[in-house]
Amino acid sequence: MFKAKHSISLLFNANKVYDRHVIEGIGHYLQSSKVDWDIYLEEDFLTRIDNIQDWVGDGIIADFDAPAIQNAVENISIPIVGVGGSYENAEDYPDVPYVATDNYALVKCAYEHLKQKGIERFAFYGFPPDDNHRWATEREKAIIKLCKEDGYDCAVYRGHPTRPETWQYSMNRLSDWLQGLPNPVGVVSVTDARARHLLQACDHIGKLVPDQISIVGIDDDDIARNLSRISLSSVTQGCFEMGYQAAKLLHRRLENPKLKNKIVMVPPIGVAQRQSTDFKALKDPYVIQAMHFIRQNACRGIKVDQVLDYVGISRSNLENRFIQERGHSIHLEIHNEKLAKACNLLKTEDMQTSEIALICGYPSLQYMYAVFRKHFDLTPKQYREKHVPNS
Repeated sequence: MFKAKHSISLLFNANKVYDRHVIEGIGHYLQSSKVDWDIYLEEDFLTRIDNIQDWVGDGIIADFDAPAIQNAVENISIPIVGVGGSYENAEDYPDVPYVATDNYALVKCAYEHLKQKGIERFAFYGFPPDDNHRWATEREKAIIKLCKEDGYDCAVYRGHPTRPETWQYSMNRLSDWLQGLPNPVGVVSVTDARARHLLQACDHIGKLVPDQISIVGIDDDDIARNLSRISLSSVTQGCFEMGYQAAKLLHRRLENPKLKNKIVMVPPIGVAQRQSTDFKALKDPYVIQAMHFIRQNACRGIKVDQVLDYVGISRSNLENRFIQERGHSIHLEIHNEKLAKACNLLKTEDMQTSEIALICGYPSLQYMYAVFRKHFDLTPKQYREKHVPNS
């Protein structure tokens, strides 16, 4: 009968993209190192800590951002590796080998991205402090510190926990806070899920993204990104690397139980830049309104007349303002927005070119081919092959 050398339990609640990528990194270590481990993970990827003390195994990799999980394994004598957020105070780290996402570096990545866009006013949307969101408190402290070092103020709003019975009240209070922010402003959101709240509230109150408010989240979560009409810029955490390093630490501890505890700090991968921070320091209020409408509707096949109807001024007036602010016509702005969308889909999505043509508002696939030949001297297929090797 087959018996693995070690039985390992993974204690994660993988309803978050963060946890899933950590688990993926652990799996990659198993494949690349050829360790002889038998992995225990609940079929629904949820952690059940009842009677965890009775579990017979050789090692555990656990999500220490969840206090209930951390407390449940506290008195277990087998080797344990914790995975979670970093702490400003070294005394806050657990007394086990620990792999941390660098909260300060995550926030700095988002903050520097906004600064590079020319933004000089900042805000932070976080969580109400509690034991389950210790990492959120660390991120809040980080943005305040970064802004203070550069001589900026930072408006902080923690909001409310997301609950069905208080959802409308919470969104109304968030809207009140947003309306009190100066324009333009850059907001770092503690997660992508909270950033989506910001995008929804801005849409309801008419706050223009990114012209009046630029938003960057943390997680680069596909679900949060695809549920918003404006695509969200987000900091990608090094979760895969965290999982890999956690498995590596456990492997070493199993081989040598006397090894000293070690903290491994994993930096972010970088910012995935999208529409929500595509800020250009526009001053003309009519051009700002027109740009907002074009970003939202260019791929729906809009024409210049529809932009004029939205803004409410004459064509000659708006065209002149566009030339002064953007250096080109309204028609070219619509064209550029559609082309940028098509290029991004070709590089990032495994879609048929005919489907991309439809999504981007081109009247036919042949028309999109003509546009690409004119701009790049390439067909859409050749453009994809050039930018996505082995596609």
